[in-house]
Amino acid sequence: MNLSKLFLVLSLLLILNFSFGQETKKYLQGEYNKEVTGQVYTSPHQHKVDQIQAIAHPNAEIRNVILLIGDGMGLAQVFAGFSANNDELYIQYANQTGFQKTKSKNKYKTDSAAAGTALACGTKTNNGAIGVDSDGNLVPSILEIASENGKATGVVVTCAITHATPAAFVAHTGSRKNTADIAKFFVSDKIDVFIGGGLDDFSQRADNDDLIPELQEKGFQVVTKTEELHTINDGKLAALLKPGHLEKYPERGDILPQSTAKAIDILSKDKDGFFLMVEGSQIDWAGHDMDFTYLVEEMLDFDRAVGAALKFAEKDGHTLVIITADHETGGLSIHDANLAEGSVEGRFSTDNHSTIMVPVFAYGPGAELFTGIYENTAIFQKMMESFKFAKEKK
Repeated sequence: MNLSKLFLVLSLLLILNFSFGQETKKYLQGEYNKEVTGQVYTSPHQHKVDQIQAIAHPNAEIRNVILLIGDGMGLAQVFAGFSANNDELYIQYANQTGFQKTKSKNKYKTDSAAAGTALACGTKTNNGAIGVDSDGNLVPSILEIASENGKATGVVVTCAITHATPAAFVAHTGSRKNTADIAKFFVSDKIDVFIGGGLDDFSQRADNDDLIPELQEKGFQVVTKTEELHTINDGKLAALLKPGHLEKYPERGDILPQSTAKAIDILSKDKDGFFLMVEGSQIDWAGHDMDFTYLVEEMLDFDRAVGAALKFAEKDGHTLVIITADHETGGLSIHDANLAEGSVEGRFSTDNHSTIMVPVFAYGPGAELFTGIYENTAIFQKMMESFKFAKEKK
């Protein structure tokens, strides 16, 4: 190598070393952290968390299963709730924990329809599909199987009742967009209580087929206002409280925990037991909006619904409570918090779903079944085992 080439190589190495040193210095001094701005939430809506005792007889017969789904809820969403609420949530009392993998049949990144179907029916399906396998064949849900085994059944959500997750427990269609068709599946003997939005899918339909009289013929008490909901204490209930989705929290008030308690009160009157699915629907939407305040508010509201379920299960002794998600949304990370002030800083990495595993929390008899790492379809199988249903009925 001649002197000119050697000088060129040495010069390049010197420049690279200087640049690397400057970048390393910036990193060590925290300059890069300053370039990434997070969103800070300070909680005005903290809730008191009452202690939940472990059940006295962990091997008791399981008569009831309550499945609570935080749509879009990953570990960071849960921890944001902890940080904003005096470092405690009702979720902490469901102390049997696991993780489930969320990929769908045709995509590594699932949507709520495929993930909801996996949880409800134990089958991997394509994104967008509701209650069918990847070939379009109808697959029975745990709600339908519970009903055919004599149990009362219910669904409570903060979205339209025809949205992807609740639809997966009741309907069977190739596309989640078929909300008018999905609504018809709720005119059924297989569901006893449903509470959410979506009135227009029943009464303001393009086919002019008003489903409200059909619901009433099936024995449903149909209510469209929250104050009417509080007057119903037994029987079949169809509460369609908004034309579309419910408002975000806090505009909608405490309707999710109240509806959860109402559904439990009605369904628990069935001596054969019940199955109830509750969804905190809008944790997901906050992630899509990359709105941290919206997300934490929804997470705390969902935890209050978890509290309603756990308080019943603690007294009942024969109720299994499962808390999980369909997927994570937002690629959220938590960077700082002040527990005394209830403030927490979060940062999003995407406005879409991520592909990470999501947590599973369980309380009550059979809770130990939910530890470990498994596919989302295993949630269905574990619920089947908990109820001791020998096989899917069709």
